[in-house]
Amino acid sequence: MTARRTAVGGLGVVLLAAAALHATPAAAAGGRHDVVTWAASADRVGEGAPDRGYRMVVHTSVGGSDLRIRLSNAFGDRPLTLDSSYVGVQKSGAELKPGSNRPLTFGGGHTVTIPAGEVVLSDALPGRLPAATNLVVSLHTPDAAGPATGHGMAMQTSYTTQGDHTAEEGAAHWTDTTGSWFYLDAATVRTPATTGAVVALGDSITDGWQSTTDLNRRWPDYLARRLRRAATDVRGVANEGISGNKVLADGAGQSALNRLDRDVLSLPGVRTVFLFEGVNDIKAHTGVTAADMIAGYRRIIERAHAAGMCVVGATVGPFKGWSEWDTAAEGVRQEVNAFVRSGGEFDAVTDFDRALRSPYDPERILPFFDNGDHLHPNDKGMQALADAIDLTALDCADGP
Repeated sequence: MTARRTAVGGLGVVLLAAAALHATPAAAAGGRHDVVTWAASADRVGEGAPDRGYRMVVHTSVGGSDLRIRLSNAFGDRPLTLDSSYVGVQKSGAELKPGSNRPLTFGGGHTVTIPAGEVVLSDALPGRLPAATNLVVSLHTPDAAGPATGHGMAMQTSYTTQGDHTAEEGAAHWTDTTGSWFYLDAATVRTPATTGAVVALGDSITDGWQSTTDLNRRWPDYLARRLRRAATDVRGVANEGISGNKVLADGAGQSALNRLDRDVLSLPGVRTVFLFEGVNDIKAHTGVTAADMIAGYRRIIERAHAAGMCVVGATVGPFKGWSEWDTAAEGVRQEVNAFVRSGGEFDAVTDFDRALRSPYDPERILPFFDNGDHLHPNDKGMQALADAIDLTALDCADGP
């Protein structure tokens, strides 16, 4: 199967191995392609600030060469200019490993202006980036204003500063912290053409809420670790979860249906969409029925198939004990899960409900996996979700 490539224009970046950059010859044409190694769903994250620097830490999945960074002004109402952008490898906190920080270029220049509503890719950075790297992207915005685009709940400590200190590898000027990523949308690497990626499309459970900050214990992180150890060509994992997100309605971010093109279908090298979303639609008591949810799932399946991707569906987990739970919502959840399990429209199914539920009260999360709010799993629950996935179902080499 040939995954759909992003349609945004070509630009570039520099590649880092652990502490230093090791240049490699350009990849021969025909045997390699770009694959997403990290991504986060875009949303509005407050207001842009002039003369502001952002030093953001992200954890890659698949390794490769020719790193490219995708930056986003998807929710901006005016052009966004970035006049200095660097990529390095984290040593500790805001400090980078010596010799790892390299400038990004865009069409050969160091300054890029992103139109409102658009994304842009950096030029490719020659060299190899290992898998499971704590990559650090530093950006400076000279005159940002209006709505800022980013990802609000990163579950990762990043750093901010006034002025342009992007080229510095030390942490002296990066004294303010943030739990969000700003303007940073995705990272891709060049890999053998046989290598693919999976995108996790979901809500706060996929986003990692209640997992331990800075330790990469969201369930997609645990999945990436499993994939690195497995005999599979699926290596990349993109986490496109948004806390509070719904399949059908905008609110906490655009709905899964409305953000599907940007957050999923535009990412390179993707073989499989892993859909785990619906509890927010169900528990909101807005009149959403099981038939409505199934229709939304079907539209996602159709659009992903049209893009040459397979779709794995996950059942909606238990949430009895959460303040919005009642028997009516539980009835909708059970109908939706029956469709996911036996409807025959997903290319494969993962039963997250079964993985999380208590054998003594299957409408509740097993206490061992419950962070305490009866909806979100703790670190052990996150690992249980990743362990429940049949990895062979993600390797959709022959297409849907």
